[in-house]
Amino acid sequence: MQFLSLRQDMIYALMRIVFGLLFTFHGMQKLFGFFGGAPGEMPAAMLYTAGIIELAGGALVCIGFQTRWAAFLCSGMMAVAYFMAHQSMGLLPIQNGGEKAVLYCWGFLFIAARGDGIWSVGGATGSS
Repeated sequence: MQFLSLRQDMIYALMRIVFGLLFTFHGMQKLFGFFGGAPGEMPAAMLYTAGIIELAGGALVCIGFQTRWAAFLCSGMMAVAYFMAHQSMGLLPIQNGGEKAVLYCWGFLFIAARGDGIWSVGGATGSS
């Protein structure tokens, strides 16, 4: 699959942008009621804390600024979310509805390890 190897930097940049943008949408949902509104079962303090991390962290990852720190924080938040909200309902994510939390957790951990990449504010300013 040589054609993919030649474009791995672009594919990673698109992955980083999409992950960040989708996570930002979750923050907008929690903080501003967009996209169907905030989940009703979360305590207010947890809702707003998660919403701020999702909105700010997702936006930073999306634009590629302070990407490692933002992605690491987002990854940790999703690990905590998985164990607090999903683990008690079953052993595996397929059983307990925690697949999104697991995918975000590992995806953001990968982004934290890889960093800004191309098409990023950090790469353009040399602050990566």
